[in-house]
Amino acid sequence: MSLLPALSAKNLSVMNARTNITNRRLLNPTAELGLLAAITLVVLGQLSGSNLAKAPSTSEGNHAAVKINPLKPPAQGSIPVAFLISEGAVMIDFTGPWEVFQDVMVPGRTDHPFHLYTVSESTSPIHTSGGMKIVPEYTFGNAPAPKVIVIPAQSEPSEATLEWIRKSTKSTDVTMSVCTGAFVLAKTGLLSGKAATTFHGAFVSFANEFPEIHLKRGARFVEEGNLATAGGLSSGIDLALRVVERYFGREIAQKTAYNMEYQGLGWMNPDSNQAYSATPVSTAEHPLCVVCGMDVDPANGPKSVFKGATYYFCSDADKKTFDAAPDKFVNTDRKGL
Repeated sequence: MSLLPALSAKNLSVMNARTNITNRRLLNPTAELGLLAAITLVVLGQLSGSNLAKAPSTSEGNHAAVKINPLKPPAQGSIPVAFLISEGAVMIDFTGPWEVFQDVMVPGRTDHPFHLYTVSESTSPIHTSGGMKIVPEYTFGNAPAPKVIVIPAQSEPSEATLEWIRKSTKSTDVTMSVCTGAFVLAKTGLLSGKAATTFHGAFVSFANEFPEIHLKRGARFVEEGNLATAGGLSSGIDLALRVVERYFGREIAQKTAYNMEYQGLGWMNPDSNQAYSATPVSTAEHPLCVVCGMDVDPANGPKSVFKGATYYFCSDADKKTFDAAPDKFVNTDRKGL
């Protein structure tokens, strides 16, 4: 399925396709959005009570030691974190970071470090990528002013949604997207001229739709001022841990990861997604959709012939997009940065 976030019926089917990438489970959404129990993780080390994860050394491949760039938490009270959701919101994209922020414990603080809440255009129930029904807690009109915004992959944003992001980001410490939530953030114009990343299966779509944004393949996350974009799915967990580190230091972030039994170390190295930096090659035996870059079943997928070559697509919508301007896709430089 295509990952173009032209977020209509097609986009909802995309979200369902991505649901198959990993098992997903959402606990009580109005109390605590729990971490999804079965996430495919790259185990880079073991954590123990007396041996918390250490950042990889240069010899271990950490060639992009990330600058701490600290954020100042309030002396008292909690940091408000708004999770922007709408129809089709991808569960791990927002429940992963939710779990990170809710698990943070800072010695000496009487208030919980983070105040988490959902916000949407209305409080009408929305359905997530796995079909879970969630009732947003706030609307744009009555939501507390956030210091952190989390934008998961979701449906096509309305102008009201984009304006709320623009207005709120003027006073946020971090406005972060996860996966194809980068498309939503990009549509605000805030990323123009900046670097960003997104889900590896959406690189082609993102580069075509937002040529003014410098796409970084192979990045676990990218930070630009108070904007940050994470790669796909579980990358949001790492970006959330990175935000925790910036507020409260590495030791607190390490302890949070340890308590979660999360052994991924990508939050310490923004360039740790190098496995996704190479552009997949489409072959006759295993064709890729020329619009979105995802796998296609040649026996069932739509196809078009252009300049004597056959191109396959994930959907009729992708075929229509290609047929309208085939040169745009055939000649696109998809290498990014």
